[in-house]
Amino acid sequence: MSLTGLPADTDADIARVSEALTMITPRWNVRILLALSGPPLRHSEIVNRCAWLYKSQLHLKLRSLCDAGLLQRSALDARHVTYGHTGRAKALLPVLPLIVSWAEQYLEQPEGPQSAIEQIEDSLTLLTRRHAAAILWTLKVRGETSGRALATRAVPAQRWTNIYSPLRQLVADGLVDTDGKGQPYRLSSAGEGLAPVLAALSTWSAGQPFTQAARHPVWGPTLTADSHTSASQQVRTPAARTRPDPMVQTQPAQRTHGQNTDLFSHPAPVRPALALPTGGIRR
Repeated sequence: MSLTGLPADTDADIARVSEALTMITPRWNVRILLALSGPPLRHSEIVNRCAWLYKSQLHLKLRSLCDAGLLQRSALDARHVTYGHTGRAKALLPVLPLIVSWAEQYLEQPEGPQSAIEQIEDSLTLLTRRHAAAILWTLKVRGETSGRALATRAVPAQRWTNIYSPLRQLVADGLVDTDGKGQPYRLSSAGEGLAPVLAALSTWSAGQPFTQAARHPVWGPTLTADSHTSASQQVRTPAARTRPDPMVQTQPAQRTHGQNTDLFSHPAPVRPALALPTGGIRR
C-alpha cells in the first residue's frame, strides 16, 4: 500500500527510512548500541556500561533491539549469555557522525554545548515528527509547493488540510520555510543540509553499502565530496555513569570543545551565529 503520491520507488524509500527511524529513535537505543560497540558482552558487563538504566529497563531494551535485528543474543549455556552487534548495527555506526555534523551546524544549544549523543537524539526526534519524511522528500522532489499540492503528494490518503499541523511543526523546527499564511512551502537551508543524513539512512535501511549514499536519486545529487568525511571517524563508547535518583532532575555537565568527552574523535566545527530552535525537544 502506498504511503505517498510519489513514484513507487520513492514511496518505498520513504517507508523504509520511516521504519528505520522508528527503530533507532526510541530513548536509550542509540546509547545502548554505542555501549555495545566491540566484542559481544555478557549481561553483567552491559549493566556496568549502562548504569543509567535500571536492569528491568535494560532487559526490555535489549530484547527490543534483538527483535529489530540490531543486536544478537548468544547463549552458550544458561549462565553465559552475550549480546553483540549484528551486521546491520555495525553498518549503522557510520551514519551517526553525519547526524552530529548536521546538528553542530544547524541546532541551537541554548544551555551550552551538548554531547554528541544528545545531538543525535535531538536530531532523530526532529526526523520522526509526524509525516516528516514524506514532507521532506516531497519538497526535495517538487521544490517550492503549495500546502494543498504538497498534501496530495505527501499524505494523499488524508484530508488535505491535515497537512498543516505537521507542516507548522516542521517550520517551527526550522526544516521547512514559508513566507507566510497561504504562501508555498520549501525546504530551509537546514532541511537541504539533511541530504547526507537522509541519503545515508536510506542506504542503510535498504541494506546497501554506505558508499552508495552519494548515488541516492533524491538526496545524492546535492552531496559534496566531503559530505561523508566525518563518517570515517571512530565511534567511542559513552562512559558509564552512576544512575541518578529518578526523582531528581539533573543537568548535563557542560564541556568545552577541547574536552575528550564526545562520542566521536573529530573536533566540533564552529557553530554559526544563527542556529535552529529544536522545537522544545531538549531532554
